Amino acid sequence: MEVQWIPGEQVFANAYVCGSVLIDAGVFPMAVEPHRDRIDTIVLTHCHFDHIAHAAEIAHMCNAEIVIHRDDAPGLSDERRNLSVLFGARLPAIVPDTIVGEGDRIGDLEVIHTPGHTPGSICLYDREQAVLFSGDTVFAGGGFGRFDFPYGNMHALRTSLEKLAALEVEELYPGHGEPVTENAGRHIEAALRVLGQTYG
Repeated sequence: MEVQWIPGEQVFANAYVCGSVLIDAGVFPMAVEPHRDRIDTIVLTHCHFDHIAHAAEIAHMCNAEIVIHRDDAPGLSDERRNLSVLFGARLPAIVPDTIVGEGDRIGDLEVIHTPGHTPGSICLYDREQAVLFSGDTVFAGGGFGRFDFPYGNMHALRTSLEKLAALEVEELYPGHGEPVTENAGRHIEAALRVLGQTYG
């Protein structure tokens, strides 16, 4: 699987191009423009502003549909849920084209519902290639998403990390920080240990 990493700038999230799918849309449209002719779907791993800031513009540029989990769809038009006020921004309401849930497929990618950071956080998983796009659920080096924002839940996050730790993951493409391209499962296991040691 060929993955194009578009690094997030400052506080904004990474984006990834995988086939015809763009994963997350916090990056500036001009960073996505070289890929515009191949992108037909934008999957938002969750509704926070740093992942959705430019979703509408990129969707228009690429003539692409916007996809999000049903539990985070309300956050596309709710400033408390999407945290846009924390970024000093106001975001026009975004209407998703497709709502997904656990087990749905987007091309070769399987939707894994991983609540905790937000109620509708998702990861995307290619079982054949053992590749995981993890949004803000888990990061390299044992990091994991914050759960102290509105609608966050530590217990749900722990369950989500346990679910991910049971998968075979060779490559990890997180919402922030650098990707891991070999033996990435150990980073998920480390995140689960850190969460348990820190919060019991």
